[in-house]
Amino acid sequence: MIALLGLLVGVAVGLATQTDVPAFLAPYLPIAVVAAIDALAGATRALLDGIFDDKVFVVSFVSNVLVAATLVFLGDQLGVGSQLSTAVIVVLGIRIFSNAASIRRKLFKA
Repeated sequence: MIALLGLLVGVAVGLATQTDVPAFLAPYLPIAVVAAIDALAGATRALLDGIFDDKVFVVSFVSNVLVAATLVFLGDQLGVGSQLSTAVIVVLGIRIFSNAASIRRKLFKA
């Protein structure tokens, strides 16, 4: 319940304030969001499978975001930032759709 309340407060503060993302962080934000969505989809799948562990979720969430951001940073340093960003999005997208399919099968028995 506390986590849900924190989420609602965070969303309300985010919507009420106008914050600008610094230009140097702009390439990392979409990658971080997709990595976070991947972790949430994996957590939902684990919850439905009855094997959810909060410690595993937190580690997965943080490590997904850090690894994805590190890959984008390395891509920028090597001069192939957009290609590596696309690769990260494709891989995480495949994982998200795989987890979504598993969630759908579990919920709808289809």
